[in-house]
Amino acid sequence: MFKTVLIANRGEIACRIIATCRHLGVETVAVYSDADANARHVRLADRAVHIGAAPARESYLDIERIIAAAKQTDAQAIHPGYGFLAENADFARALRDAGLTLIGPSPETMDLMGSKAAAKAKMEAADVPLIPGYHGDDQADDTLMSEAERVGFPLMLKAAAGGGGKGMRVVHSKDDFAEALKAARREASGAFGDDRMILERYLPTPRHIEAQVFADTHGNTVHLFERDCSSQRRHQKIIEEAPAAHLDEDVRQRLLAAAVRAAEAVDYVGAGTVEFLVDGDEFFFLEMNTRLQVEHPVTESITGLDLVEWQLRVASGEKLPLSQDEIRLDGHAMEARIYAEDPDQGFVPSTGRIDALVLPESGWVRIDSGVDAGDEVSMHYDPMIAKLVVHDSTREACLARLNQALAASFVAGPTTNLGFLQALAGSEVFSDAAIDTGLLDRDLPSILDAGEVPVEVLAAAAGRWLLAQETEATGRTPWDSCDSWRLGEPATRTLDIESAGRRVTVEATGFGGDYTLRMEDDAHPVRMKQLAESEFSLTLDGQGRRLQVHLAGEHALEVCLDNRRWPVSRHARFEAAVEGGAGDGRLLAPMPGKILEIRAEAGQSVSEGETLLIMEAMKMELAIKAPMDGEVSEIAVSAEDVVEADTLLLAMEPATD
Repeated sequence: MFKTVLIANRGEIACRIIATCRHLGVETVAVYSDADANARHVRLADRAVHIGAAPARESYLDIERIIAAAKQTDAQAIHPGYGFLAENADFARALRDAGLTLIGPSPETMDLMGSKAAAKAKMEAADVPLIPGYHGDDQADDTLMSEAERVGFPLMLKAAAGGGGKGMRVVHSKDDFAEALKAARREASGAFGDDRMILERYLPTPRHIEAQVFADTHGNTVHLFERDCSSQRRHQKIIEEAPAAHLDEDVRQRLLAAAVRAAEAVDYVGAGTVEFLVDGDEFFFLEMNTRLQVEHPVTESITGLDLVEWQLRVASGEKLPLSQDEIRLDGHAMEARIYAEDPDQGFVPSTGRIDALVLPESGWVRIDSGVDAGDEVSMHYDPMIAKLVVHDSTREACLARLNQALAASFVAGPTTNLGFLQALAGSEVFSDAAIDTGLLDRDLPSILDAGEVPVEVLAAAAGRWLLAQETEATGRTPWDSCDSWRLGEPATRTLDIESAGRRVTVEATGFGGDYTLRMEDDAHPVRMKQLAESEFSLTLDGQGRRLQVHLAGEHALEVCLDNRRWPVSRHARFEAAVEGGAGDGRLLAPMPGKILEIRAEAGQSVSEGETLLIMEAMKMELAIKAPMDGEVSEIAVSAEDVVEADTLLLAMEPATD
């Protein structure tokens, strides 16, 4: 076993690797950029080395600096985690030349499987089913257009190098192909330094099933069962689970066998994932990720194994700890990715300080996180806050655990996708395991639409604030109390609250959780009792409910009810309600980022929904579109500019009839 391992990564995966190394008695070295000087992985590691500025290209992607850090700390091996340099064959070669061990496969295997085109050729020879398409060397635009017509529309345009949904487009018609090719090439070049493309027949409603494989240097290759990653949006996974529900057993066994053949065909060593699209009783090779996956904890949960420990043992020359017959599957596991992003604004990433971070602690919940309360979500890196993993004996019990754990979670500061995760996990289509890879992109409103704010949410919010008032009233005289005692008759406390556009004035009498709340001309007897930090029982009009209410401060809280999360705000008394308008034509940056392309000019007439500008932020491209028909009156930025959130980008004047 290695004495010292350097972790060439950051965030939750760096913290995850540190945990296993500590268990094995292996010293860890963290590397960090300017932006991560106070990051959690730096605090947890035994040693830490600064490697450069905040942009990843000047730090986490700088091969020479990482090797220098390893030499400086006498590390024998480097764990790349996932992302950054994890699947970079040049990095693997540089480590080998420097006498360092990469905890991962060989550079030759990375080269082969990192090229979707070369990988497909190798899989075809190994009798692994492929999706019909084109993966040739001729990358001329005319050739790709001709091949696209041969494959037929709709088709999938994909970057030949890399993964993670970058450089990927669904093209529905010949007329859309040229523009989609341009955008996919640009994104692939920026993400991987390689703009080569492949074409595949588009499967409209497939499932995304992947097999975890492991191999050592002694000729042993095994699978650790499969994961279902069909819950995706824009090719980014949201909730993963293992094993895959309702998967035909014959398909499962053929798929797992094909995954092992795929690994053996490329002389694989270490942890890898073979991804497939499943369509009915057919399955097709998608790609192989030559690294540890983000969703590896669900496999660990159902097998009871530590995959990072296996990686370390295999990289140090040991045999696989278990044979195929010795690997057992136990129960069901699910993982939800908690991100700093705003579902109501097209899932644009959110940045800022994490003021509060509440994640459940239980024997059936596992939290993998790279941040603590007080840390910053930076514009420079992936906005993941945590991975929430649950395990139980059956899928039904596991899903109930997931819903419970999501409701108990709370983040104050940046906007998060917790509400979206609750809505998805609580939906009928997820409960039935009927999600395909395109469902959320096709029908997202059906998941997000929660209807009108229930009166229970308003009552729970009012009751929570009333209890908070009483807790904060610490004076010693009757006049300091919130018990409504007055000469003559009880006094009324007034709250002006709003949720999802429904704003009500609540007139409350009562004390200690027993209240009468008058809202919208109706009086409701309410009993509110605190069971735990954020857990309450609410009795409204004689009907009792248990729910989670997370207090975010004096003027904001979140109520979790029936697998929905309702943000509620409290207005200052007598504050006027202002009707929101259609906007003043000023288009502001939704978050910090870099301007990639400007598609409009001052004086140009544009239509509502037309893309005016493209910016890059937190590893994704954002299209800034015209909010109305009109004329561009001002361009306030230039290509390559780096802008802060709320910076003026463009201004428009509405069209006149």
